[in-house]
Amino acid sequence: MQQTTVFDLDLIQRYDKAGPRYTSYPTAVQFHEGFASSEYLDYAKNSNVGNTPLSLYFHIPFCDTVCFYCACNKIATKNHQLAVEYLQRLLKEIELQGALFDKQRPVTQLHWGGGTPTFLNLDEMRQLMDTTRKHFNVLDDDTGEYSIEIDPREADANTVKLLRELGFNRMSLGVQDFDPKVQKAVNRIQTEAETFAVLDAARNEGFRSISIDLIYGLPHQTRDSFKTTLDKILQVEPERLSIFNYAHLPKMFKPQRRISEDDLPTPAQKLDVLQMTINYLLEAGYVYIGMDHFAKPDDELAVAQRNGTLYRNFQGYATHADCDLVAMGSTSISKVGSSYSQNVKTLEEYYAKIDNNELAVFRGIALTDDDVLRREVITQLICHFGLSIPSIEQQFNIEFKQYFAQEWIELAKLQDDGLITFDDQKIEIVPAGRLLVRNICMVFDIYLRQAKEQHFSKVI
Repeated sequence: MQQTTVFDLDLIQRYDKAGPRYTSYPTAVQFHEGFASSEYLDYAKNSNVGNTPLSLYFHIPFCDTVCFYCACNKIATKNHQLAVEYLQRLLKEIELQGALFDKQRPVTQLHWGGGTPTFLNLDEMRQLMDTTRKHFNVLDDDTGEYSIEIDPREADANTVKLLRELGFNRMSLGVQDFDPKVQKAVNRIQTEAETFAVLDAARNEGFRSISIDLIYGLPHQTRDSFKTTLDKILQVEPERLSIFNYAHLPKMFKPQRRISEDDLPTPAQKLDVLQMTINYLLEAGYVYIGMDHFAKPDDELAVAQRNGTLYRNFQGYATHADCDLVAMGSTSISKVGSSYSQNVKTLEEYYAKIDNNELAVFRGIALTDDDVLRREVITQLICHFGLSIPSIEQQFNIEFKQYFAQEWIELAKLQDDGLITFDDQKIEIVPAGRLLVRNICMVFDIYLRQAKEQHFSKVI
């Protein structure tokens, strides 16, 4: 497939509305407390039939300082003693979860996220991985996709060396912007030297893929200032880049209240930054994976997209679609069988559950047959910019045009507007529509159609 995109300003301005990011379908908005630990236990048990691989996610919620733009579930603190208390419960949760799954099931994906996973010290990191290996079938041959989120201010060469020894072979580096004025406005002071020192160490230790995270739409950003950051990033040629849209939602996220709206770029300036970024990265040889992600043509994400094996989950794009995702730590979200489940959000609730030898699940959802069908349609669109209608019909024993009668009408409008082409055989998102893939997926979101209110960020 053609891995590119076209920036069509008219289309973007007409379609730039709020919508889900579709790290899951149904989205977390549909999770409810009628689905809890007992339901999760049933899905975990049933998932052992067939030896499906596992993906493990560990949430480390602590950050040394708060970045004002952040909308993640995190706790800003300089008290590293909190990590000791948290790790004690996380290790217990690993034991509880590990007992539910067949030990023969290979862990083909593993991810530490946060927060800042490197808030843990080196001994704590060893302990966390050792306990994981004790209770799960963690691979020792470096064939797994084992990744970690890194704040370069909280890591050095010794950290990177240990992470490689523990089995990590991929990392994402948070940068956001190198401009000093922008960094000061968002309370993230981070030098190029410390950032690239971690990147160099990762390459010296044999990390196979390095991704760099940037954000557009931050205070004081301009087209020229962000291009300067891109120039510096491209000099080190990361395998992947994630260019996220800053969604200013101060009513929902308290740290954002410390950002002055007067300092934010206007919508037109923001689009100008995005257009420059897309064109610049494509000219530099990166391919557009979708949903803010770019990769070198030989990177595993790009290869998986061309092969039709790309997948999307709560950690973003992934190369393995066949895993059950077991997530541990406060707020983390699992996908086991045809269900989603989320752990309790506060440390107090999390500690109380684990101390009582209980799973920390407090809400979730059991997917209906309709949910599974719509999830497959949305996943194919968001990962591959198209789908085969006969394949969907065969897989789910439906007549697509009849089942999706209302959606078929809306697809015609998208085609008239130049986002897609479609017929009885296929739906294809054209390059000008790929930045608006969320809008196209929203056509198939039955919950969004029924919703009275929306609480999502804008698609661009």
